[in-house]
Amino acid sequence: MKLPFVPLATLGLLLLTAGPVLAQEYVRPPADLDRLVQELFAEIQSDQVPYEDLYETLLLYYQTPLNLNTATREELRALLLLSETQISALLEHRQTQGNLISLYELQSIEGFDLRTIYRVSPFVAVQSNLGNSARGPLWKRIAQEDNNALFVRYERVLQEREGYTAPTVSRSGSLSSRYLGSPDKLMARFRVSHQRDFSLGLTAEKDAGEPLTWSPSTRRYGADFYSGHFVLQERGRLKTLALGDYQLQFGQGLLLSSGLQVGKGAETITTIRRSSLGVRPYSSVLESTFFRGAAATFNLTSTLRATAFLSRKRVDANVQTATDSLAEFDEFSSGFLITGFHRTASELANRQTLRETIGGGNLTYTSRSSNFSAGLTAVDTHFDKPLQRQAELYNAFEFRGRHNLALGAHYSYVIRNIILFGETARSSSGGLGTVNGLLASLASTVDVSLLYRNYARDFHTFYGNALSENTRNINEKGLYVGLKMRPIARWEVSAYYDQFSFPWLKFQAGTPTQGYDWLVRVAFAPSKTSLLYAQIRNRVKEYDVASASSLPQTAPTQRRSLLLFYDTSPTLNLSLRTRLQGTHYREDNGPQRTGYVLAQDAAVKIGRRLQLSGRYALFDTDDFDTRQYVFEQDVLYAFSVPALSGQGTRAYAIAEVKCTKHLTLWLRYAETHYRNQDTVGSGLEELQGPRRSEVKAQARYRF
Repeated sequence: MKLPFVPLATLGLLLLTAGPVLAQEYVRPPADLDRLVQELFAEIQSDQVPYEDLYETLLLYYQTPLNLNTATREELRALLLLSETQISALLEHRQTQGNLISLYELQSIEGFDLRTIYRVSPFVAVQSNLGNSARGPLWKRIAQEDNNALFVRYERVLQEREGYTAPTVSRSGSLSSRYLGSPDKLMARFRVSHQRDFSLGLTAEKDAGEPLTWSPSTRRYGADFYSGHFVLQERGRLKTLALGDYQLQFGQGLLLSSGLQVGKGAETITTIRRSSLGVRPYSSVLESTFFRGAAATFNLTSTLRATAFLSRKRVDANVQTATDSLAEFDEFSSGFLITGFHRTASELANRQTLRETIGGGNLTYTSRSSNFSAGLTAVDTHFDKPLQRQAELYNAFEFRGRHNLALGAHYSYVIRNIILFGETARSSSGGLGTVNGLLASLASTVDVSLLYRNYARDFHTFYGNALSENTRNINEKGLYVGLKMRPIARWEVSAYYDQFSFPWLKFQAGTPTQGYDWLVRVAFAPSKTSLLYAQIRNRVKEYDVASASSLPQTAPTQRRSLLLFYDTSPTLNLSLRTRLQGTHYREDNGPQRTGYVLAQDAAVKIGRRLQLSGRYALFDTDDFDTRQYVFEQDVLYAFSVPALSGQGTRAYAIAEVKCTKHLTLWLRYAETHYRNQDTVGSGLEELQGPRRSEVKAQARYRF
């Protein structure tokens, strides 16, 4: 809201006289990441999307809040919580009125309503512009930094699964496959960081079933996965220097994209455009979404910035030897393996078998007003063994060989209440990819978005993640239209419609196919701590169907989902959430199949040291196609989205105990009970009985 002149002048005088006190007394509210993730996502339909990366990025913003006095337009966009009009208003306020003195001052900026301020406040701060050197030498700043933590986590499925039983002998005399390690999953992570100064972190993880082995000859050093980084920022012309593991984000993510990517969801405006954040530290446990080596960004002038990077690491791949003497490659890989699991002999055989070397850079110009930016990106990828997909017709235009050079150009232009943005790139194959869009505020209560994408069937990018219906930016055309309206106070309507087509064949689609996807959500916020919304989503895509003809035939498959969600906090210490979601699924005009889940959450704070939370859910699905993915609360830095299929109940409870000022403990127990089932899971994950129980414990120590 915009305050009248007299109150605004009075507020300004009070802030000038009492600003330091206000800034010191202001306490950021806790980040309700669970609710925020559910607001951003339309409907979680897969466990293959790296939601953990999104979740950890939000946590990073909470741990090191964005300074509103120094944040750039791109950094503000990356929050996904501010519209372009609000960002422009904040930057104009800084330019005309000077730095903010307190977060309360946001109320005086046009477009910042109370709901927006409440949502963004956990992730931002108002701080002075003192240089890093004023706080002492680097080693001293690291040693005295309050934002540090050591995490140690343990988790395990209580029931014995098939993979941990004694192996059996087949008729041929060979032993059956079994997991080589214990069923315990372990993780340890330490990180210390300060915004716009430094970040230092180290992570070690062992998945359930993986052995703890010290074997340097096979590149195994205890835990299965290690990650570490050291990042320096704001050193004169040197903006960022990253050593170790890092992520890259430029343009619209067509060539380089990582971290906070939501895609199509209930937030139909701010998540459509990607943010050019450049080099960022990496501290997640995902084993295939990062670069390893060095990267540096320099400010060549006040408006021109250059980034160079080099990455060299081993990745999991299935390496094969050609049996045909006339084959193009004697030894080749049929593709990457991104699960990160190395539990069995066959999984270990694929561990780090392919060496990947990537080099490149980015050159970006940003006008002094930050309203216009344009840049060039180059990514050169080389593998020590060639890639060659399986000899299927749908793989005819997939990448093959050892080397791929991709060049791209991106732009962004803000004119009044409209922002135009896009990126176009070309890979070594000659294939082109392009994504272009606009965001516009038609009125103070109406925002629209439009995005067109066209990824050729022979366009190849290995770290791109621009908006798409596919999991990769290849073989797709689409047009997305989004709308968000706030017709009256506390009400919000968001919707999108996305039309897409696949010009070439796909896995499980033997002909060119097409489809569409639309969503409508109506939300009502009775107060800043309550939220009620109803949502419907419909997706139609074509897949292969059985046919008497020798030619492949496809038919549409429809998935329609309904979601009702209510979140309220009757008291300061109690919060309740109710979620009902259901799915109708139909293939080729066949019988309709259904699935639903009803979940009730509760969280209560007991004193200053103890918080208890939990859920009880009922689910009933006709088959695996109607399975339900439901986001669950977990221990800090963990993400849980189980797939519920069949009939049964799902329940969990979490206790968070603040033992001392430095030590916090979490304990989580979860159980799924299936009706009419004698076993749960399949293959090596199969267990006897109708229950699957999981325990998880985590400790955080702040030095």
